[in-house]
Amino acid sequence: MPTVQFIQVTPEQLQNAIIEGVKIQLEELKKNFEPKTPIEYLGRQETADLLKVDVSSIHNWTKRGILQSYGISGRVYYKRSEIEKAIVKLKK
Repeated sequence: MPTVQFIQVTPEQLQNAIIEGVKIQLEELKKNFEPKTPIEYLGRQETADLLKVDVSSIHNWTKRGILQSYGISGRVYYKRSEIEKAIVKLKK
């Protein structure tokens, strides 16, 4: 059975202690919080325009596994976030 301990604390001190605890927790939450952005889908032509390449290059990159495609009703889409991740840094 848990025991209750009384500590002589003024209401203001208790309030300040609670506020400080909440502030610390909120700061931790802010550090780890990433707002969810909606997924943006691009068609083949939009993807080609974004990367300034021909649609055939997009097709080849999809076949080679460089880009991941998604489809619905015969249409092909690409996630903008995955397109941006596929671009790699070049060594100098």
